[in-house]
Amino acid sequence: MPELKLQPQHLIYKKPSLMQAIKKDYKKNKWLILMALPVVAWYILFHYVPMYGVIIAFKQFSPIKGIWDSAWVGLRHFQDFFSSISAWRVIRNTLLINFYQLLFAFPAPIILALLLNEIKSKYFKKTIQTVTYLPHFVSTVVICGMIIDFFAKSGLINDIVAYFGGSRTIFLVEAGWFRTIYVGTGIWQGVGWGSIIYLASLTAIDTELYEAVTIDGAGRWKQFVHITLPGIAPTIVILLIMNIGHMMSEGYEKVILLYNPSTYETADIISSFVYRRGLVEANYSFSAAVGLFNSIVNLTLIVTANYVSRKVNETSLW
Repeated sequence: MPELKLQPQHLIYKKPSLMQAIKKDYKKNKWLILMALPVVAWYILFHYVPMYGVIIAFKQFSPIKGIWDSAWVGLRHFQDFFSSISAWRVIRNTLLINFYQLLFAFPAPIILALLLNEIKSKYFKKTIQTVTYLPHFVSTVVICGMIIDFFAKSGLINDIVAYFGGSRTIFLVEAGWFRTIYVGTGIWQGVGWGSIIYLASLTAIDTELYEAVTIDGAGRWKQFVHITLPGIAPTIVILLIMNIGHMMSEGYEKVILLYNPSTYETADIISSFVYRRGLVEANYSFSAAVGLFNSIVNLTLIVTANYVSRKVNETSLW
């Protein structure tokens, strides 16, 4: 039998060019790419294009002169911020409120999802889900109006306190109560909606695993420790990383609607400080500098959290 000889060119793999790879991927995922285009366009228009305006953080911006013709001042606005008495107060408040959110608000949807997963009655489960989901669909303005009414001196909370013999307090003018009210009402508003993703993760766990450990004599607690918790652990880690990445960017809407000068000591955060200095006082360059600092810290936090998570349990965003 004659020996088969292969020419060297037959053994050479030619890597496709970038354009060839793009064309091949487009043919394979054409409709997925077309569906993603509006989202990509939205992010480009409203998240990347406005980044051009960050340059005003290094200028004394004047709306009349425009961005390019405004005077360059370098890092002066950053120096003004860190030398002001408000700097460490707003940084401390932002970190504390977000730390309390991670400590109390982050586990709440997980606990609710685990409890709902144990309910056997379909109708009771649906009722609880509906009741807990509802606050998420109420606008922040309405939610804050309800909070103000509930915690007013003649409100529901004070009525309950007075019924048990306590004295009435105007909670929203007491600086010491602001963080508790903010985090507590945040849990009430978001716990139901936040539990959806964990319920989806729980349904993805193979039921045969539960049957196997039940045969081995494992009770509900051991099933939770060895099957349920490891099954939703990747979801918990990913959402924890995302929450850590937003630690410095707590939304200002709810804070602005609830705080007042008497609670600035515990309520004023970076977002509300930027709003007040930038839009109310029209100090655009200073507020842009504070906002840029905020974004840099957020980026550092999410990269660090992602790196640590990848090293510890091999679960990460990228």
